[in-house]
Amino acid sequence: MKLVQTLLKYYSTTSVHVMSDVSVATALINVRENITVAHKKYIQKVGKTTPYPCLIAVSKTKPHELIKYAYNNGQRDFGENYVQELIQKAAYFKDEGYDDIRWHFIGHLQRNKVNNLLAAPNIEVIQTVDNIKLANAINKSWKNKAAEKKLKVFAQVNSSGEENKSGCSPTDCSSLVEHIRSNCDCLQLEGLMTIGSFNHDYSTGPNPDFHCLIECRKEVSESLNIPIDELQLSMGMSADYEQAILAGSTTVRIGSTIFGARETKQTIDKTSNEQTLSKDVDKLNIS
Repeated sequence: MKLVQTLLKYYSTTSVHVMSDVSVATALINVRENITVAHKKYIQKVGKTTPYPCLIAVSKTKPHELIKYAYNNGQRDFGENYVQELIQKAAYFKDEGYDDIRWHFIGHLQRNKVNNLLAAPNIEVIQTVDNIKLANAINKSWKNKAAEKKLKVFAQVNSSGEENKSGCSPTDCSSLVEHIRSNCDCLQLEGLMTIGSFNHDYSTGPNPDFHCLIECRKEVSESLNIPIDELQLSMGMSADYEQAILAGSTTVRIGSTIFGARETKQTIDKTSNEQTLSKDVDKLNIS
């Protein structure tokens, strides 16, 4: 009885996740409507039909429940920044029967973690290939896995030139793409990706990082004789995905706008404790 009282007191004084199935669903509806509007404007701007942008729901630090909410509302592409977190979530959802989830890795990837990452179920895309050695390591690992299809990858470009951002330099972009296409037979080059600087002030003009990636694509297309429409652009996040689509982005990575503010490690630890306590409550048949 003392344990029961302790557990009930804990729940009466502990905050829980405020995002619900309804709020995630509403956020997804709003984001998809905004994507549709921006895409239509882009088509009018360029004067030709272009593929509908891919929406990646960035579920970094988010619990399984919120991912389930998004899945139940039609979302299939999810992005993770950390290797261990993607591995854990991919295994969990595979075991739960979510066989059509597509996982996108969008964080910095070290070569010594490649094998672990590529063993994750339903890994679909690595968006952050930023150097030749990493490309070779991914290709070798995927070949050893003897997968039925090629692994999709993006060449990541450091468009802002910030030291704390990963990515090859714009001047090295074409050589990286050429190496992937010529020497990595188990990889399928999808296009180019950038993170860019955060919080660009659009009152000062277009985002220079978007312009940089667009110019990189143009250079890659011309120097390697690749049709420009075969090179996707992954750029744009919660704060600027509409502007990114208007600039030509074919993939946007959106987290907080769908799932709410990112959780800190302290919040994650608290959530883990809550889930453990919840199991204890269930065992005691507390209603």
